[in-house]
Amino acid sequence: MEKTDIKKIVKKCLQIVFPLLLGAGILYWTYRDFHFERVWQVLDGGMNYGWMLFSLVFGVTAQLCRGLRWKLTLEPLNEYPKTANCVYSIFISYAANLVIPRVGEVSRCGILSKYDGVSFAKSLGTVVTERLIDSLCVALITGTTLLLQAPVFATFFKETGTDVGRYTQLFTSANFYLLIVCVIAICLLAFFLIRNVAVFARLRGILHNVFEGILSLRKVKNLPLFLLYTIGIWASFFLEFYVAFFSFGFSSHLGVVAALVMFAVGSIAVIVPTPNGAGPWHFAIITMMVLYGVGKEDAGIFALLVHGIQTFLIILLGIYGLAALPFVNKKK
Repeated sequence: MEKTDIKKIVKKCLQIVFPLLLGAGILYWTYRDFHFERVWQVLDGGMNYGWMLFSLVFGVTAQLCRGLRWKLTLEPLNEYPKTANCVYSIFISYAANLVIPRVGEVSRCGILSKYDGVSFAKSLGTVVTERLIDSLCVALITGTTLLLQAPVFATFFKETGTDVGRYTQLFTSANFYLLIVCVIAICLLAFFLIRNVAVFARLRGILHNVFEGILSLRKVKNLPLFLLYTIGIWASFFLEFYVAFFSFGFSSHLGVVAALVMFAVGSIAVIVPTPNGAGPWHFAIITMMVLYGVGKEDAGIFALLVHGIQTFLIILLGIYGLAALPFVNKKK
């Protein structure tokens, strides 16, 4: 076996192992003193399954809106994939991200290239555009909640050891080092994504097509519909999270503003390259719920069950998408 092959194998292993280890490490730190027997007690009779199932409806709606929005951004490039293929590729991409974070963005472009002959480079460019739009949405949500609940955010920074007025205690906070690890992981993810896209574009000579896909937004024929889908995506994600509050007695009293704050913090946490944000998301949600008066153990149960059930939904949708694609594209 050549050295280049060994390097490729090692690289692939690191892409899978590093996110898993990072997520597992943060989960271990977050739940190191947790009593897991309480989870089974809640599942046995302390959770309202009706509300939980209702929340999952919005999880499906969010992915549907994303698939429809993607189809809209491809039309200005003279690419017209089937609506079903766009939606199912989104289902699969979310599931793929559970194995290797952010690989789903590439996999969905490959699916449309296979079944609809869509230019991989152009579709990749539209994905980049989508990510920029979504980043803007997260920034907007975070900025709004920061203005609404500035004291809560100030307390959050204080509790995590990142308060600007506590420099003397900064380096003694274990939570601060946890945040540093997450930031480093995000920087590494960004570096490898940029390098991989640049190398791929250079080898295939498709940089122009990628750039064309990025600029596809300015040529979208129905911009109001694009904005409606974008609002639908983030409103659905928020409602999926907020409705889950009513599944538990200890969180049902929390209001919309509290949910918005936690949703904003959680949306930032999932940027860390772990499977579906496992670990960083739990840490962020538990910390914020405690600030709103929820017991730490109850907050841990909420984060564990909500994240676990939502992840299970992503897996089911991914399997459904894989199974449905061949039937939808079956030649007559």
